[in-house]
Amino acid sequence: MQQYLQILKQYWGYDEFRPLQGDIIRSIAAGKDTLGLMPTGGGKSLTFQVPTMAMEGLCVVVTPLIALMKDQVENLKKRDIAAAAIFSGMSHNDILMTLDNAVFEAYKFLYVSPERLATPIFMEKIKQTKVCMIAVDESHCISQWGYDFRPSYLRIADIRELLPEVPVLALTATATPEVVDDIQRQLRFKVPNLFQKSFHRSNLAYVVRTVENKDENLLKILNNVPGTSVVYVRNRKKTKEVADFLNMNGISAENFHAGLKNETKDAKQSRWKSGDTRVIVATNAFGMGIDKAEVRTVIHLDLPDSLEAYFQEAGRAGRDEQKAYAVLLYNNGDATKLKKRIADSFPEKDMIRKVYESLGNYYQMAVGSGLDSVFAFDIADFCASFKLPILITYSSMKILQQAGYIELTDEQDSSSRVLFIVGKDALYNIKHTPEQEKLIHILLRSYTGLFTDLASINEDTLAKRLEWTHEKVYEQLVGLAKERVIQYIPRKKTPFLTFVREREATQRLALGKEAYDDRRERFITRITSVLNYAQEENICRSQILLSYFGEKEAKPCGKCDICLKKKETNVSTDEFETIRKAIHQMLITDELTVNALISKIPYKEAKVLNVVRFMLDNGQITENKLMKLKLK
Repeated sequence: MQQYLQILKQYWGYDEFRPLQGDIIRSIAAGKDTLGLMPTGGGKSLTFQVPTMAMEGLCVVVTPLIALMKDQVENLKKRDIAAAAIFSGMSHNDILMTLDNAVFEAYKFLYVSPERLATPIFMEKIKQTKVCMIAVDESHCISQWGYDFRPSYLRIADIRELLPEVPVLALTATATPEVVDDIQRQLRFKVPNLFQKSFHRSNLAYVVRTVENKDENLLKILNNVPGTSVVYVRNRKKTKEVADFLNMNGISAENFHAGLKNETKDAKQSRWKSGDTRVIVATNAFGMGIDKAEVRTVIHLDLPDSLEAYFQEAGRAGRDEQKAYAVLLYNNGDATKLKKRIADSFPEKDMIRKVYESLGNYYQMAVGSGLDSVFAFDIADFCASFKLPILITYSSMKILQQAGYIELTDEQDSSSRVLFIVGKDALYNIKHTPEQEKLIHILLRSYTGLFTDLASINEDTLAKRLEWTHEKVYEQLVGLAKERVIQYIPRKKTPFLTFVREREATQRLALGKEAYDDRRERFITRITSVLNYAQEENICRSQILLSYFGEKEAKPCGKCDICLKKKETNVSTDEFETIRKAIHQMLITDELTVNALISKIPYKEAKVLNVVRFMLDNGQITENKLMKLKLK
């Protein structure tokens, strides 16, 4: 273990591992397939990064989060560790060059998005590469029982066939027992091997408040609990509205969502992490890979789709082990909104077929063609062209992805690209301005393949070499494009759409039980679990969450809103549960007076009365005209 501690200190500056990290590292270093189940903020990445540094060869890291992939590559480079990434949107030449470098052992880490795994070029090159480990981040995505199943993850098993002796380290922050079993089965573990840290967070108090005015209550919480906060909402527009509301009331806040430019997101994150901004109001796009220990409150103004998502987002509070709060603001309208998401997330099958047919027509793709075709995808333009509703269209595309017809990546920055339209001889015979001459010269010196394919360029790099501004480089490139000397595609933020099968005739589109019906049922089950959590008035919040993740014997936390209500009755949590169960059991078969209950339950009269009062106040029991109690 000493060599791993030395690596940890040398590259990351830590003296010791967090709980579970050392156990996982020892397991994977011994060549065992390993599943690490660690809550958000548990330091999952170090469990594959540290042992890889002690091994010969390359670690292939599979992750669906392109922004996180880029962040991790940059962080490793800052530590003088060679790393690279392959993801949708890269040019063929860039992918080929990166894979060739991997073959020649130029990297210790190669991050790859799951949709890139099964491409023939990747499979061919990876066979030639010395791989020491396959790390699968967000491994719950491989399970159809999980809340974020991605069919592309199933391709990881194909790599195992090519590299049968290479161990797999699967990592996730949230998984139910059935998902834990499924992950190991889908990744073809030789022997089940799970390392799990309890999901219990002793410093985190879970609170649900049923309120009419959420903004007013949000303000009240932030004024009463000092310190940094994250406020989660469902849509991008609302992030701005809530942030503006907080700023108007003297609380510094900024909004955050996936649609912002990368530099804008980086600046907002930086101000929040440094403490210049107190509150970040965000969609669920915020939080992955963000490590800020001293967050005091995480507040949800809208219900999430699953307890997995809620637990992960709420878990960003109190990573410094100091007292923190995870607060869910709820009202009766939320239940209606949450149930509406079922219809929004699972459109009628005829609608899904219509979207698929429209995609083929949008890209002018004949039936039987289009395998592995990749396109930049503008959903607003697509929906406007075919008069389709955006939300329903997006949900339809996600189902088509689950069914294995397409892959839709997250929004990402696509680098600027240039192709010389004129040949080399013609280029030198054209009269250019002095600025154009300089730019052409630097372009040809800096990049290869400019006459054969669209090549990725960087305007900032060109500006530095030319000692120009970024704006001047852009203007000159646009000028050359207008003169038909080059084709210039400026950098833009866009998702990418990949057709992973030839276009199918619409009537033959298979939307079977697995891709649609089973997933819809599981979605309804998850929605129901969230509603039960929000509406529960008796069971400890922490117990509900821990039980959902398989920890059935967890004790009441003593900190959540329900436990605190019980404390107000001067009855301990354990006493309260015992008395409540006894009352419930007695009233199943008969209606009884309070005095009859008191005589049958071996606790002090005052304690039994307090529990009875609590159960009456919360509608668990009622009293009839004869003063007898009965179950509601």
